[in-house]
Amino acid sequence: MAKQPHLLVDDGDLTDIALVPGDPDRVERITEHCSDVEWVASNREYTIANATYEGRELTICSTGIGSPSAAIAAEELAAVGVETLLRVGTTGALQSGIEIGDMVVATGAAKDEGTTKRYEDATVPAVPTYEVLSTLVDVAEAEDEAVHVGPIATDDAFYAETEAYVEAWEAAGLLAVEMEAAALFTLARRHGMQAGAICTVDGNLVEDTQKGETDDEELPPKARDNVERAIHLALEAATEL
Repeated sequence: MAKQPHLLVDDGDLTDIALVPGDPDRVERITEHCSDVEWVASNREYTIANATYEGRELTICSTGIGSPSAAIAAEELAAVGVETLLRVGTTGALQSGIEIGDMVVATGAAKDEGTTKRYEDATVPAVPTYEVLSTLVDVAEAEDEAVHVGPIATDDAFYAETEAYVEAWEAAGLLAVEMEAAALFTLARRHGMQAGAICTVDGNLVEDTQKGETDDEELPPKARDNVERAIHLALEAATEL
């Protein structure tokens, strides 16, 4: 088998489970919690490392921003034998009372993006695997985290999230919006893989606390440490899967 054209990996280069953050810089942040780190490849938005966490061998692979690049990552990870995708990222809350720093575990993702529609009808659900979903919830609750479990939206037009969109998502009871989960859930299902997503809240769209508007030093510790805590929970879940 030739190297995958975007991830630049061969069959057998990676482990059976991959943590898939969006941000390439987050790959290094995850490896800081691990041992036996091996940097595998770096190309465009994709940075890949293998590592060990509490005896569990795993892969970390960034997906970049949005469903198109996440779908490429999922396709190529599946092609080289990865069996489980575990998204660890950030999200914007859509319900009052969800605070910056809280965790959201997705039970499904509305396909408000264009990528999955090239694979299947929009009525086919984008949902995580139950084992991964339940493991993420169990780990978060065991650590006394503020975790919200429910459906989210995946959008691919960050600057087109109008008030009307936000109001419709809120009225539908969606907990949060991000940009990759629907593609990862869809591609995982189509390839017979497991998948799940845990995201930490970095802003609340209905309370007008947008990402990047508040100095980190003004945030409570839970919010300042939100990404590190999400990484920890994802790694703990990986040891159970």
